[in-house]
Amino acid sequence: MSALGELYQEIALCQQCEIAKYRTKVVPGEGAEDADIMFIGEAPGWHEDQQGRPFVGPAGKYLDELLASIGLGRGQVYIANVIKCRPQVNRDPLPAEIQNCRNWLERQIEIIRPKMIVTLGRYSMAMFFPGKSISKIHGTAQKRDNVVYYAMYHPAAALHQQSLRRVIEEDMLKIPSLLAQTEIIEEEEQQPQQLTMF
Repeated sequence: MSALGELYQEIALCQQCEIAKYRTKVVPGEGAEDADIMFIGEAPGWHEDQQGRPFVGPAGKYLDELLASIGLGRGQVYIANVIKCRPQVNRDPLPAEIQNCRNWLERQIEIIRPKMIVTLGRYSMAMFFPGKSISKIHGTAQKRDNVVYYAMYHPAAALHQQSLRRVIEEDMLKIPSLLAQTEIIEEEEQQPQQLTMF
């Protein structure tokens, strides 16, 4: 069994949060174990809870379209969420739930060792860009410990607010250039910056 497969078995047994009692299926994540790009969303929704897979509802279909726009499919990237169980009535994840699940996400990152982590939405953004506002830093990247962190709006935001659709699509189109630049992007200690696009 792969390292991710073993981790999935551990996650499936997790009962640290109250929401574990109400889940249909745990949603650890899916994709290539050696993916260059890892997308991290917020929490599973109803569709994800039913299937045990991330981003399979309307926001997931839109994410598939976004990936296709840069010539990628799900099998070439890795997709996960900050928390692995669906909060009841799709409420926002609680700080304790995020903290309890943090170890799972950190272990996924250790196994996959992506060159680029794309945060989708404010909860995953807050984990890697603490204290920042998504409206200010979306479409910007920061490099730490040889990993490029890139902030984007969650795909669901475009479903609720059509004006964000173009913003999200433009931010997605920057990813290939950023990935190609990973070797020459300087480590940033302070502010995320808009990187030069070649």
